[in-house]
Amino acid sequence: MLRKQGYYIVGEHGAVKLCHWLGESLLRSRSCYKQKFYGIESHRCMQVAPGVDVCNQRCLFCWRYYDRESNLERGWDDPHNLLDGFVKGQMQLVSGFKGDDRCDIDRWKEARDPRHVAISLSGEPALYPYLNEMLEEISKRDMTSFLVTNGTVPTALSNLTTLPTQLYITIATPDEKIYLELCRPKANYWRRIRESLEAISALKTRRTIRHTLVRGYNMDPEMVDGYAELDSIAMPEFIEAKGYVFVGGSRYRLSMNEMPSHQEVSAFAESLADNLGYRIADEDPKSRVVLLMRKDVSSPKL
Repeated sequence: MLRKQGYYIVGEHGAVKLCHWLGESLLRSRSCYKQKFYGIESHRCMQVAPGVDVCNQRCLFCWRYYDRESNLERGWDDPHNLLDGFVKGQMQLVSGFKGDDRCDIDRWKEARDPRHVAISLSGEPALYPYLNEMLEEISKRDMTSFLVTNGTVPTALSNLTTLPTQLYITIATPDEKIYLELCRPKANYWRRIRESLEAISALKTRRTIRHTLVRGYNMDPEMVDGYAELDSIAMPEFIEAKGYVFVGGSRYRLSMNEMPSHQEVSAFAESLADNLGYRIADEDPKSRVVLLMRKDVSSPKL
């Protein structure tokens, strides 16, 4: 099923998949918001997962299909082999664009040499026991990295010795009650999420909290105080207010009506910025995302 969805499987649990915006970059010179905000080139970004089928939450807004449980008895993959496989897979997945007359050939050649690794494809990467080694291997290859975690494994974050270029924690709810309803964890990890926010407060790297906003669930105006209280634990350099998108498996759990407009996301972001004393640094209406930045940070660009 994953292969039919465009995933290139690596080892037992790894996978790489082309982001929508990589194709847009090659064919139409359009880029994702991470390029606009942070300077990450969309066509040289590799979207990967060390455990594509391994997660401890079943968020209603996730694009994954919950068809089966992972068989971890087969063991975890070596980080060096995973990265080799990710690059091989990326090259193979990109190859088909060359035959399209709209493809920028110089950009296509660069796409076959990815320079950024987004550990964000699917699953929870903090459950991968060799996360430190993977980040070290990425650094050795002179690549930048974004690590995206749901914050349920605080020990994995506090024990990092090699830090990602930018660390994301997704905080999708303002309180425990909504967390259990919307994120549907296998156990109640709410305390762990708060511990993760405390853990990243001391990490010397670029930190981002992402609030995935679902209309009718977690973005009512009175919820802003709850998000602000959580954000103030870590006081990250950046906060992203990102609207839920009606794609993938989430279409069987939610409806188009739960996808907020960019205007709604902007209103939420402005209220949160006022509450925390952050400033609105940028926005990308096509992706329904607004970037908040701490006022002592000069620029979001890498």
